[in-house]
Amino acid sequence: MKEARKIILLGAALFAGLNLQAQTNDQQEVKDTLKTVLAEQKDSTAVKDTVEVKQVKPKKMTEPVLRAMRKKVEGSYNFWLYTPDGYDRKDTLSKETPLVLFLHGKSLCGNDLEKVRRYGSIDCLERGRKIPALVVAPQNPGEWWNPKKLCAILDYLKVEYPYDTARVYVLGMSLGGYGTLDFVAACPERVAAAVALCGGTTAKDVSPMGQVPLWIIHGTADNLVSIKASQVIVKELESKHLASRLRYEWLIGASHSYLARYFYMEKIYDWLLSHSLNDEDRPVNRDVKISKEDQKTVYSGWGKKPNLKTIR
Repeated sequence: MKEARKIILLGAALFAGLNLQAQTNDQQEVKDTLKTVLAEQKDSTAVKDTVEVKQVKPKKMTEPVLRAMRKKVEGSYNFWLYTPDGYDRKDTLSKETPLVLFLHGKSLCGNDLEKVRRYGSIDCLERGRKIPALVVAPQNPGEWWNPKKLCAILDYLKVEYPYDTARVYVLGMSLGGYGTLDFVAACPERVAAAVALCGGTTAKDVSPMGQVPLWIIHGTADNLVSIKASQVIVKELESKHLASRLRYEWLIGASHSYLARYFYMEKIYDWLLSHSLNDEDRPVNRDVKISKEDQKTVYSGWGKKPNLKTIR
């Protein structure tokens, strides 16, 4: 009996020892698991902290602004500069912004920059039209537009207000129509496309105009600048087989002032902006059409000018 009791006690002790070892092992496993979880939480927190540190606050979008630029370019013109929504001249993306150069007619000449706001691209912007480009409107003191002075403005802006040099566009009316065609003739390598309204040219050689997608528009009833001033350019380009990039329209019965409405048409800017110096063979866009209905309704629905931030 004593021997049997001894065996039983020994077995119980052995079982208790095994059970205790198991509990110890379980406890150790729990401890190890807990350490792992805590370590993962710590790593997760560290990663989260790292991500939060690297987060960049979204950039505040800049609003469109119209600036009076006086005596900025020595020997050149004073001008208005419009910068569109989101344009930041310190951002490298600014170099992707196109530029539109508006050349006014004789009635806006002088030394009062405010006159340039009376009609044309600047007035168009002030009436709420959105043009996704820098818009430059110099004031001519009362002479033929000088291509060298215009180039000086473009050179200045290239540094101070970067833009896409492959997407520079020119449009003008009357004296500005002459200026447009003179600028194209002098600097075809700088102009992606141009629109000349009731203009002409003082250039001795119109051949360089054939390198640029060009849209010439003139009214048959213009009694200030004869339609012949535009027709002679078209005829010469055609005779030299240089009219593949040329579009022209003769508006039956349209007066000189009638063509001012083209500055307010979205389609004109769409047409200009569809071209680039980087286009292969630089074809002219013939898909954009301006109907009589477009001409009639261009001013409809306009009331008071919205507020455009202006820095004088």
